[in-house]
Amino acid sequence: MSDERNATGGILLAFITGAIVGAGVALLMAPATGEETREKLKDAARRTREKLDEAASTLRDRMS
Repeated sequence: MSDERNATGGILLAFITGAIVGAGVALLMAPATGEETREKLKDAARRTREKLDEAASTLRDRMS
């Protein structure tokens, strides 16, 4: 059972990491000014951090 949880956590982490990298590349490739792009990156990073905090909390609750 513990191995399944570790595998699920690894898959979730890989998915989230891929989403972050994909979002960053999409923002950097979009035609916008540097200031607009930096603001979008800040917003995306903030939202991602909130989602990661929530996911980590959920995983901690499931593991206890």
